[in-house]
Amino acid sequence: MTTQFQSEDFDRSPALSQTAWALQELQLYGTRAFQDEIDLRPMPEPERLIDAVSDIFDALVATLGDTRMEPDLEELLWGQVNLFHRAAARTERLLDDNEVAQHRLQREQDGSEVKSTELERLTAEGTSLVERRHCLEAFRDRSAEAFELHTGSTWRPRSGSMVNHKHLTAALIDSRDFLSAKRRSETEVMLPQGTKIALTGGTDFNDHRLIWGKLDQVQAKYPDMVLLHGGSPKGAELIAAKWAEARKVTQVAFKPDWTKHAKAAPFKRNDAILDVLPVGVLVFPGNGIQENLADKAKKLGIPVLKFEKGA
Repeated sequence: MTTQFQSEDFDRSPALSQTAWALQELQLYGTRAFQDEIDLRPMPEPERLIDAVSDIFDALVATLGDTRMEPDLEELLWGQVNLFHRAAARTERLLDDNEVAQHRLQREQDGSEVKSTELERLTAEGTSLVERRHCLEAFRDRSAEAFELHTGSTWRPRSGSMVNHKHLTAALIDSRDFLSAKRRSETEVMLPQGTKIALTGGTDFNDHRLIWGKLDQVQAKYPDMVLLHGGSPKGAELIAAKWAEARKVTQVAFKPDWTKHAKAAPFKRNDAILDVLPVGVLVFPGNGIQENLADKAKKLGIPVLKFEKGA
């Protein structure tokens, strides 16, 4: 009989029982955090962090000071700070990758335990990465203070920004980072915060009482709602737009890009709406475009409410 620890061509000492073999494998390889189980080990204590940084710099200064290596001391001390700075940057990139993976899995949720468990694992990993980034930035900032104490010079990275995300402070912001952040700040009004509700309907559906009534019910449940619709010049989506104007509700019109996508434009528009991950979709009578949006939303696990004429 073969097992997960033993195959037909596996050659091991007969002195090892199956249990002993399993224990030996665990001793050799252990568990891999976020692959086998969540890493529950604590983060370093702030006091120990400060002591560790002080010991590193004191040891280098005591060892190299008053020797022929002293001319290299400042560069080596600079490198110690940069070590933590680069580690924090690497963790930031991992955090970005984690965020992308979380968004992908949110779209792929199908109600299965496998998808749900994987999303929980990624969420826990993201939380840990945030804490690791904060810790590395604290190491870097403390090291920068030690660098200034021993050299009399202020530490600056040779590229990129030096930002402490936990304390929202920045000693230096690279111009490229500044301009990118400035663009994001200026366009933030185009990215309204709130509960996203999508609506679709045909251009020949004009039951304004039904549309207004259903939207009033949704707003009562989600006071911070943001209305997403297709921006049609008439019909259900125009009525919804008029409702949003009257109720002072932020709306985002996803108009089809006919120039770029030709006949596929309405369906590409549907994909763009669902990429925003609305919490629900209201579907009023229309045609295949409305059915396409409803079907895609259901596959993503997004609740769909369909209404008929005279409902």
